[in-house]
Amino acid sequence: MKRKISWTTRLDDGVKQEIRVEVNKNSLRWQRKRADEESWTYDFVPVAEEWDMLEDILMRRVGRGRAREWATNIHKMRLKAGV
Repeated sequence: MKRKISWTTRLDDGVKQEIRVEVNKNSLRWQRKRADEESWTYDFVPVAEEWDMLEDILMRRVGRGRAREWATNIHKMRLKAGV
């Protein structure tokens, strides 16, 4: 089962950036796109703030479906990635 999560942030230079994460049971696929770029960057290495945002979004959804299991798995993946 896949779950897609996305959010938009504004960078220090004022440009908006969209981040998408495709969550599978044991893997994540990170994607990002700046508003001033035409194509997506696939499978980039996320920084701590991006991991924080992903975990925050999942924790807000804990009461829904399998979100608690997803949040636990993602936290384990973050620890494994060393972020």
